[in-house]
Amino acid sequence: MRQSRAARMHLAARLRELEAEAYAVRTELAEMDTLASQSEAAIYRLLSSVLASSNLAAGLPSDAELETAMDHSSPHSRGAVNLDTRRQQIPAVRTDIEALSDRFMDRTIPQAVTLLLREEGGPLHVNELYNRLLEGGFRFTGENPTISVAVSLNRNSRFRKVAPGTFD
Repeated sequence: MRQSRAARMHLAARLRELEAEAYAVRTELAEMDTLASQSEAAIYRLLSSVLASSNLAAGLPSDAELETAMDHSSPHSRGAVNLDTRRQQIPAVRTDIEALSDRFMDRTIPQAVTLLLREEGGPLHVNELYNRLLEGGFRFTGENPTISVAVSLNRNSRFRKVAPGTFD
């Protein structure tokens, strides 16, 4: 019986160690996902501002060409995304937006985005979500609000990424 109890205690201790290690690995994976999402959102924000600016140099590829090139260079499928549902252009982040209402003032990003996506009936790009949140009176704190939107949606299982920077 003593040997049996000792073996059980030893196994229970080992299980606790493994669970702690699994938790640490899950935490590290979540941090890596967050960093990847932030990087991706920053890249698309930069692309959006560069491509939307009026100082475009001749010869720069269009948004559709960039997305096509990214799709062709990607070895894995991005899921069953119908080409009709993808946005042809990355919406510009507008700076001249005034709040038209206060409907999102007391809501979190996921709550407000859920309402916007229901109203739209389809996927929206992070930049478009940001513009509509501002119109609805949402107040952002922090330096990179579009990244905040992308990270919030990536972390929430309610939302599905259907294209780069685009959620459903």
